[in-house]
Amino acid sequence: MQPLELVLLVLLAGREMGEPVCRLQGWSELPELAMDGDLIIGGIFSFHTDQDRVIDTFQTIPKIQRCINFNFREFQFAQTMIFAIEEINRNSEILPGIMLGYKIYNVCGTMYILRAAMALVSGQKSLIDENKCTKSETVQAILGHSGSTPTIGFTQIVGRFQIPVISHFATCACLSNRKEFPSFFRTIPSDFYQSRALAKLVKHFGWSWVGAICSDNDYGNNGLAAFMLAAKEEGVCIEYSAAFEQTGPRRQLLKIVEMIKQSNSKVIIAFMTHREIKVLVSELHVENITGLQWVGSDAWITDPSLTASQGHSALVGSIGFTVSRADIPGLMEHLRDVHPSHFPNSMFLNDFWEMVFDCSLNTTAEPKGKPCNGSESLRDVQNTFTDLSELRFTNNVYKSVYAVAHALDNLLTCESSQGTFVNKDQVFFDGNGDPPARYELVNLQSPKPGTMDGVTIGIYDASLPESRQLTIHNISIVWGGDSETLPVSVCSESCPPGTRKAVQTGKPVCCYDCVACPAGEISNKTDSIDCMMCPLEYWSNEHRDTCLLKKVEFLSYDEIMVKLLALFSLLGVFLTIMTSVLFFYHRDTPIVRANNSELSFLLLFSLTLCFLCSLTFIGRPSEWSCMLRHTAFGITFVLCISCVLGKTLVVLMAFRATLPGSNVMKWFGPPLQRFSVLAFTLIQVLICVIWLTISPPFPYKNMLHYKEKIILECNVGSPFGFWAVVGYIGLLALLCFVLAFLSRKLPDNFNEAKFITFSMLIFCAVWITFIPAYVSSPGKFTVAVEIFAILASSFGLLFCIFAPKCFIILLRPEQNTKKRIMDKTYVNKLH
Repeated sequence: MQPLELVLLVLLAGREMGEPVCRLQGWSELPELAMDGDLIIGGIFSFHTDQDRVIDTFQTIPKIQRCINFNFREFQFAQTMIFAIEEINRNSEILPGIMLGYKIYNVCGTMYILRAAMALVSGQKSLIDENKCTKSETVQAILGHSGSTPTIGFTQIVGRFQIPVISHFATCACLSNRKEFPSFFRTIPSDFYQSRALAKLVKHFGWSWVGAICSDNDYGNNGLAAFMLAAKEEGVCIEYSAAFEQTGPRRQLLKIVEMIKQSNSKVIIAFMTHREIKVLVSELHVENITGLQWVGSDAWITDPSLTASQGHSALVGSIGFTVSRADIPGLMEHLRDVHPSHFPNSMFLNDFWEMVFDCSLNTTAEPKGKPCNGSESLRDVQNTFTDLSELRFTNNVYKSVYAVAHALDNLLTCESSQGTFVNKDQVFFDGNGDPPARYELVNLQSPKPGTMDGVTIGIYDASLPESRQLTIHNISIVWGGDSETLPVSVCSESCPPGTRKAVQTGKPVCCYDCVACPAGEISNKTDSIDCMMCPLEYWSNEHRDTCLLKKVEFLSYDEIMVKLLALFSLLGVFLTIMTSVLFFYHRDTPIVRANNSELSFLLLFSLTLCFLCSLTFIGRPSEWSCMLRHTAFGITFVLCISCVLGKTLVVLMAFRATLPGSNVMKWFGPPLQRFSVLAFTLIQVLICVIWLTISPPFPYKNMLHYKEKIILECNVGSPFGFWAVVGYIGLLALLCFVLAFLSRKLPDNFNEAKFITFSMLIFCAVWITFIPAYVSSPGKFTVAVEIFAILASSFGLLFCIFAPKCFIILLRPEQNTKKRIMDKTYVNKLH
């Protein structure tokens, strides 16, 4: 029996039995969003970014895998398609009298995308009865998908039925093959043009040594292969190339990260999707790999989800090509009017609504949160779905709908004698189904933390002559790592002045390193082999191409630290003078007269000189200032310690004078006290005279401590003279401390010894710690340490000896009596 006869027999048998001719096998794939019409346009989008990974055993019929992770941008694509269809239905000039409908599928995973495409081709009626056939279930065209790999999969099958597939985002150059994909069109340029544009961009910025990484899929592998061919034509070298997939093994990703870490190219061509770039950047962030310049493809360079990845700040400064930005009037209102009531059968829209407003639409099942009250509106929401600031690929969806509408309109209005397409299409496709290649060059900038905006910095137009195809605007560009300096990635450029050539081991001669001249050396010509040493008082500049006079540093009043030291010095002078005025006003009171008031006033005078001598250490050292600062310091401090020593001796002698038959105060009266102070001071004066005569201090340019600058300081001349002055001060201080310590347990009438002991303890502690600090302090800070020691010890003497007496004079005047200070006999013997 002939095959045709068999078919007829089956058809007749089915009619006689009253059963349908065809029955749908399995379950039907229902669209997520649908509207009936005279002509139906299909759409395939992925409102989720991933799906549950379930391994089927095939012991039972595999269940549909659940999609996870919302993708608001894809939902925006679908709503833009609906908006364009509704706009066309309202336009009487396009398809008059014909209503366009739509079937939009929300699927994830290549297998389910293919099922959706087949559903759009064959329809999804459970039963098909030839007696009730009113119209075909096949759509007029299919819009989508965003990915190249799934688009390649279903376009090869759909193309056999001559059903047009128009993609807004699938850029793989392989889709331009009309033999393999005869019914494929797209409103986005092919990666053939993007790859050539990227190669020209890399050459324009002088990056001749780059790395290249791509997604391990049709989009990435084909795009990177096209780029490598174009780069070779432009004279750009590829240091390494690699591919990986987001869902691939982690070891593959770590291998690429290690490859980047070990490479010396600073520019990476990233031909991948937003999923792969986020995974890669996150891993680089964990490994603390920075300083890279990313050159991105259109699939991720303006993706709004980039800021959600860890380490996304590393992408600030990235540059890449993307389709032109556009404006679609009325789309904003349409998106903000979206409501679950418009699509009651859409599970995704319910989930979307509940996620955005954190409420539950389902009141019968277990609610996920508080019930929605009905007042929720997307007009109050700002997210990726409602954001129209980057209408690039969304505009491609809009153009795709109009391309289909115009094509249908031309087919329906054509006349046999005039041919088809008498109306001028608004969307142009070349012989391969590709639109004209025109890109915007964008630079990812971060106006505020946590955000990234794609700023247009240039244009690439493949329709222009080659020399004019790439145009860079005169606008500020942020480079990788948020830098303002153009990165260098070459193998190798000429070494500029300030560097020398160093051949890389195991590399070609052209791959040499430009090694910066070390500090203090320069090279003043291009491609220098060696660097020259600067003269002793000169130092290399920042660029290592000129020798400049070294900067001279000394302790000056321009520094905050010096101003504070000077302030404390003047404060000490002020407090000392105020104490002197107070003592002079109360000079006849017992507390002032005790322990020889003449020594007290002399001590206050010497303390004033001690505070003032610290100022001589500030300023530019000169011959006179160097001699003055050290001699003034030595003499004033000896005068000060001599007065304290005299007061200590007075306390000891006064105690012995109270013993029966003792006339010690007769021998150690005021004249002898004055003489002892004078004698101790003259010894220091003599030491200073000898020091200044033999080898005085002098200004000295210290070029040993710092190589890049000169420290102008006072050289002590004779170290023996300096340490003799300091040692003599220490000897007197130690003697005074020992005597005061021995007097600490005298009766309370003589308690000034306790204060002197404490003051000498502070004095000795300061100067003992001064020695290691003085020796180890760098440069001008040696002088600052010396000033600090002078001020600290002077304040210690002032407060410990005079503060208790000032306290009694001002706040406890009732204690300032002879009875409380000492007995009458003691006062008489003191004076």
